[in-house]
Amino acid sequence: MTTSTCGLSFALNDEQRMLQTLARDFARSEMAPVAEHYDRTAEFPLPVIAKARQAGLININIPAEYGGGGASLVEECLVGEELAWGCSGIGTSLMINNLSAIPIIVAGSDEQKQRWLSRMVAGELASYAVTEPGAGSDVAGIDTTAVKKGGEYVLKGCKTFISNASYSQFFVVFAYTDKAKRYKGMSAFIVERDRPGFMVSKQFDKLGQRASDTSEITLDEVVVPEVNRLGREGDGFMIAMKVFDRSRPAVAASAVGVGQRALDESVTYAKERRAFGVPIGQHQAIQFMLADMDMGIQAARLLAWQAAWLVDQGLPNTKPAAFAKAFAADTAMRVTIDAVQIFGGYGYMKEYPVEKLMRDVKVFQIYEGTSQIQRTIIARELLR
Repeated sequence: MTTSTCGLSFALNDEQRMLQTLARDFARSEMAPVAEHYDRTAEFPLPVIAKARQAGLININIPAEYGGGGASLVEECLVGEELAWGCSGIGTSLMINNLSAIPIIVAGSDEQKQRWLSRMVAGELASYAVTEPGAGSDVAGIDTTAVKKGGEYVLKGCKTFISNASYSQFFVVFAYTDKAKRYKGMSAFIVERDRPGFMVSKQFDKLGQRASDTSEITLDEVVVPEVNRLGREGDGFMIAMKVFDRSRPAVAASAVGVGQRALDESVTYAKERRAFGVPIGQHQAIQFMLADMDMGIQAARLLAWQAAWLVDQGLPNTKPAAFAKAFAADTAMRVTIDAVQIFGGYGYMKEYPVEKLMRDVKVFQIYEGTSQIQRTIIARELLR
């Protein structure tokens, strides 16, 4: 973001506006027209991913020295919002490489970055595997273990709700190397899908974001070399927390994108649909709903940008990231519900786009830490 002479600016620079326009045009031309198809069929959007790769909209957060786009987190938010406007399910499929790259960027050695980030840039997909059947928001509650034997680790456990798992070539997996130490005994590993004992054991049929693949993986004594460990033994929990600080602003921005789409659709409909002799947008009840939707979206966008900007400046952002994630998710959920209400009976029908937006956005209140967990983080930071 640019800096004015007074030290504060909300303006984007020319490069950021160009990136935003690129993502916006792609969302409108390549995503929105096929969103209904992928929602209905739950197919993985490989053709769209290929086009996004060609357009330079995948791996944007990977540093340029490793072949990526070198985008700042603010720029990642700009792209994420636009892609989510087109379809947050397809957008999730496109952006998971960004998430999977973060632990490698923040904790990997130069050799690890060269090896794994370059594979992503070359065309491979990767997944981020923390969540387990019995451990979601409670990251320290995972049961997966990694037992060291010589120069290798043997991983055993199960990870669930893993995005792109059926199509990823490798995974960043969190496991306990010393469970007696609780969170201080957690470590992070890169696991390739072709290793013996690795299996995608279940694919989920979801309420929303049906264009994204969400699956369960099983690690049955999967052997990985020590060089696949990120950081030191015991660094895993802190790596995961650093990932959250970077991923939550981007998730918030994507929620804003869905909310903005719902508002745009509602404004168009309010101008066209007539009731009692006039367009429904002339009725104060609808006007107030639209005004509240717009206010919430604008506030959520600024919170996401601020949380991202702090990361780009090398400043702490744990509480602002929680602000952004919770507020954007809750706001987008409310906005999409209001959009269905504005559309009335038509809003409940699949013929119109707003029912899909409402289904898609619900998961923003759940993944990357629930809205309740974000409030716990905020309160903990207040009382620290």
